[in-house]
Amino acid sequence: MIMVQGEVSGKVYTEPFSKGVLSRSLTRAEMGPNKAYAFASCIEAKLKEKNLTLITIDELVELIVEDLREEDPDIAEKYIAWRQIKQGTEPLIILIGGASGVGTSSIAFEIANRLGIRNMISTDMIREVMRKIVSKELIPVIHESSFTAYKGMRVPPPPEFDDVLAGFRDHVDTVSVGIDAVIERSLKEGISIVIEGVHVVPGFIKQELMEKNNVVMFVLTLHDKEIHKGRFYSRCRQMWARRPLQRYLDNFYAIRKTHKYFESQASKFDVPAIENIDVVTTIDSIIKHITETYGGMNDVKK
Repeated sequence: MIMVQGEVSGKVYTEPFSKGVLSRSLTRAEMGPNKAYAFASCIEAKLKEKNLTLITIDELVELIVEDLREEDPDIAEKYIAWRQIKQGTEPLIILIGGASGVGTSSIAFEIANRLGIRNMISTDMIREVMRKIVSKELIPVIHESSFTAYKGMRVPPPPEFDDVLAGFRDHVDTVSVGIDAVIERSLKEGISIVIEGVHVVPGFIKQELMEKNNVVMFVLTLHDKEIHKGRFYSRCRQMWARRPLQRYLDNFYAIRKTHKYFESQASKFDVPAIENIDVVTTIDSIIKHITETYGGMNDVKK
């Protein structure tokens, strides 16, 4: 039996080499399942040829990367990036924001899957909990959608203010209290999580939280209005969907206003804004950014 030696919090441990574990990690680098298992089998065969009974995790990773670079350099780089992030000593909090329909939930799911993060929450869910706690009479804006929140404002904004954006900011500011709480709890408990939704807006999360290098935020955009509108058709035609298409189309102008606000806030607070046309490109951009911040030498276990 081939044993792999690693170290966690200064304590050395050993565990059997597993083709299944290795193949799963390779699929997170976007290698197909069958190819990943075949590659893991080849690695096992190489270890047996060398008559190894014990190998350190660093030596094993070096061997894997060397063979991957010959097999598929792109997969090799993605595997290295995944390893960097996986070795972080602090929980990773990923925030993905964007206007309704730009694809935050789809990208959040893919990112969580790629990084092996088991916890994911939508800000719509946070808002729904807040709706149960806070009555409509007390805070009416959160009982509206983000793009119709202006209808629930107690005091209309001054004439020089845009109604849609005034309501949106009020709506986001309220829900951000719940987002802050989720982030703080995740940091306290050491739980990595992906938080996505229309309420993840640069400038609304507590500054002291955003200053942590293991809390990272991204904004998704879609500059082409027709592509953006088409996303609603795709989303609402699913049999399980419970979202009325016409409501989004009727409020599309307001949604695009919030989209532009996201862009301006991302620019103002230096948050990466990613054009979400191609899922793979979007995911690669997010992973690359994370490895340049959270995956740095200060975060990776020695």
